[in-house]
Amino acid sequence: MKKVLIPTKLDSLATKILADHGGYEVVQEPKTPILDLAKAHPDAHALIVRSEKVTAEVIDALPHLKAVVRAGAGFDNIDGKYARSKGIDVMNTPGANSNAVAEEVVALILADLRHVVRADETTRRGEWEKAKLMGRELTGKTVGIVGLGHIGRLVAKRIAGFECRILGYDPLVPPEKAKEFGIEPADVETIFRESDFITLHIPQNAETKGFVGKKLLALMKNDATLVNCARAGIVDEDAIREAKGLKAIRFLNDVYPKDAEGPKSVADIADLMMPHLGASTVEANRNAAIRAAEELVDLDEKGVSPFVVNRDMPAGLDASYCDLAFTLARLARTIIGAEKPLSRIEVSCYGTLEPYAKWLSLSLLNGIWGDINRASDFKAVIADLENRGVAFKVREADASKKYENSMTVDLAAGAAQVSVRGTVGEGVKMIARIDEFNHLYWTPTRNAVFFEYDDRPGVIGAIGDALHKADVNIEDMRNPHNPATGRSMALLSTNKPVAPELVAAIAKTISAFKASALSF
Repeated sequence: MKKVLIPTKLDSLATKILADHGGYEVVQEPKTPILDLAKAHPDAHALIVRSEKVTAEVIDALPHLKAVVRAGAGFDNIDGKYARSKGIDVMNTPGANSNAVAEEVVALILADLRHVVRADETTRRGEWEKAKLMGRELTGKTVGIVGLGHIGRLVAKRIAGFECRILGYDPLVPPEKAKEFGIEPADVETIFRESDFITLHIPQNAETKGFVGKKLLALMKNDATLVNCARAGIVDEDAIREAKGLKAIRFLNDVYPKDAEGPKSVADIADLMMPHLGASTVEANRNAAIRAAEELVDLDEKGVSPFVVNRDMPAGLDASYCDLAFTLARLARTIIGAEKPLSRIEVSCYGTLEPYAKWLSLSLLNGIWGDINRASDFKAVIADLENRGVAFKVREADASKKYENSMTVDLAAGAAQVSVRGTVGEGVKMIARIDEFNHLYWTPTRNAVFFEYDDRPGVIGAIGDALHKADVNIEDMRNPHNPATGRSMALLSTNKPVAPELVAAIAKTISAFKASALSF
């Protein structure tokens, strides 16, 4: 059992997903300090955290730790570099909290424009400050968004209903893409000069520390508002303090250097303050819990995840090909027989994938066994295979075949052999060939079943009838024939797993040479 520690108030769905999957023991103790929890469970395999600090001391207390999942987008509360030095993957769940933060931005702006907090306080005291609480409207104003990731784009979508002019800046988002979101591309200076409201949605790192300083603040309109629901360090507090002494700008804030009780350094300059409530909604907590659990399972099974934030992906390699390598290996292993000891593994990478063949081997081998050490380099993986008695070879790709950006995986177990090839098109995995059956272009789904048999009428009908009686629906099918051998293959995607007993019964009915239930 892999032990997972959750030292935070995360939705119980995370525990349920891991428990239902099997193989995980979850310890969730939100009231126990993370270091104390780590010391009490040194055998932990993974951590799922929210804002808890995962320091080098915490990591050292967990010698078997393999993954840390941040149930949220920002991950500067985790020492990712130290984790990497220990072979530990750090992941986040981008998008899970995005809507909650976007709605908070709108709530802060509206609350400030209409003096909601002061109006409530004074009216409760029996006062009637109607004349003093004259507000302003958001409709028709200019809103500038710095950072057009998940949250920034949702802010634009939510603000659009107020008929605002929306300016946006993000060096990683092409202007054409920004326009698709109803955002007018602009540089940072233009945003600070022309916006009535400026909201920040960028990460905190060495490049962005103190991003909003004297220069940008000096450009702001006299009555403009700055909103920070991102990270405390991206604004220069002293610069805001100085700017507010010169002009009537407003500052709405939800983030601090440390999430804890006690005096806040921005208390004298923030016009509205909240205790880091951006992601604190029932829905966001649920989404983050689901994503965190699913990502951990995915990482453990496939070895690579596009959500790992502290492992460098080689420049030019799309993470979807790591998933392809895992899927091809899982498919080949299932067809040849998961119980058979392998004697040989060979892989070919074509097109732009060829330089990454060794790097992709980690994902491939996880698809076969699932227990390859993710922190290993290629040499360590080969040594592990030699200990298993398996010969491994990365073949030189034959460019004349013109298999652009494709991978071929061949497995041998004694006399049994299987060969599969696949690629990725528009971000979707496709299986192009299984043994002699070519041009399949099948998209692997979570559940499928495979049969190989002598070609003759009535076989597909028999398979379909058996699945129908078991209340299994066929969602997709490939049924290629090979005239040279007289054999056919039935490859069917199904809406639920097909029980091994049913696969065996169908195989007997149609006299199949090969039969397997597949799962990905």
